[in-house]
Amino acid sequence: MPDVFAVYRSLEQVPAGFGPAALTVGNFDGVHQGHARILREVGALARERGWRAVALTFDPHPTRIVAPDRAPRLLTTLDLRLALLEQAGLDAVVVLPFTAEVARLEPAAFVRDILAGKLGARAVVVGGNFRFGRRHAGDVKMLQALGGECGFEVRVAEPVLCRGEVVSSSRIRGLIGEGAVSRVVRMLGRPFSLDGSVVRGHGVGARQAVPTLNLAPNTEVLPARGVYVTCTRDADTARRWPSVTNIGYRPTFGGTELSIETFLLRPLEGPAPQRLSVAFWHRLRDEKKFPAPEDLRRQILGDVATAEKFLRRLQASARASAIPAPGVTT
Repeated sequence: MPDVFAVYRSLEQVPAGFGPAALTVGNFDGVHQGHARILREVGALARERGWRAVALTFDPHPTRIVAPDRAPRLLTTLDLRLALLEQAGLDAVVVLPFTAEVARLEPAAFVRDILAGKLGARAVVVGGNFRFGRRHAGDVKMLQALGGECGFEVRVAEPVLCRGEVVSSSRIRGLIGEGAVSRVVRMLGRPFSLDGSVVRGHGVGARQAVPTLNLAPNTEVLPARGVYVTCTRDADTARRWPSVTNIGYRPTFGGTELSIETFLLRPLEGPAPQRLSVAFWHRLRDEKKFPAPEDLRRQILGDVATAEKFLRRLQASARASAIPAPGVTT
């Protein structure tokens, strides 16, 4: 199979004779630990049998076409989703543009024409709640029956539990909205990140409290208002800094617009970053209004000390378990 990861952004781009493939199908929003279990099984099957390891995903999210009022806010952009799927060891990802025409496909046609026909599936790995086809009429039992007709096996991966909870994109969204980012780290297998451009702030914090970098995120999901231990990465140069990030309205300064402000715990050497990725490891406290900027500054310095301790413990834990803490450098 090819050594180079390939992305096909339509079925028309998929070359003839694409298979045989070990395949999974889904939205993969977040590419969390539940997805990782499925992707590992796809990769193991492909290596064992000399097939391609492939994921079929959709853009936009199908709910945005069939029920836009119920469409979820997404954890990951398409580009980040593709990068994470590549890191999972796949050979290729096929992005199926989800249109009204695709939404009308009957389950049998989806399996026969796309999975078996175009993608050459020999094995399909899905979760137990997998649904497909028009009005979600297809389920795992139907997929197994259709797979038998079309010449591929179907494997059903068990859900992944994290402290008794099933890992799912919807649960992760809820936890992020609650600010429970430490639990999100366990469910994702990495910290949740906000990516975006650096924008000019009001300059009040730099004059009266501490200087920060202000982020305009391109992510749809935001953690709850509050102060967090984070790691900030320059998206263009890969420079990294431990950091403390506030999401809120800057009540001490009478702010009315939501802002995301990151204070770097190490000097910013070299050019100022233009694009950032801010990874959220731990929630420190709620945002609050202080009587004066000096009180806010003292609190921020206390937050910094607490963040430093947390990051040292995180690094020590990572060394002890031989598992790296991505992006954490103290």
